[in-house]
Amino acid sequence: QEQQEQQEQKESPTQDHTDNAQPKDEVTTKGREIKDNLDQLLDEIDEILEEDSEEFVENYIQRGGE
Repeated sequence: QEQQEQQEQKESPTQDHTDNAQPKDEVTTKGREIKDNLDQLLDEIDEILEEDSEEFVENYIQRGGE
């Protein structure tokens, strides 16, 4: 009988699964927003570094005479 009760507990859905569905969706949505914002920030940093590195190389060549 004890085994049967344990098996019934495993088979029956618990309230925890349905209660956690909405917060999980909210967390997933928030995670996507953060990732998108981070991607935009990294793209902006890449652009700035690209421009600054070109300027640095141009100045270095002019000063060094090479």
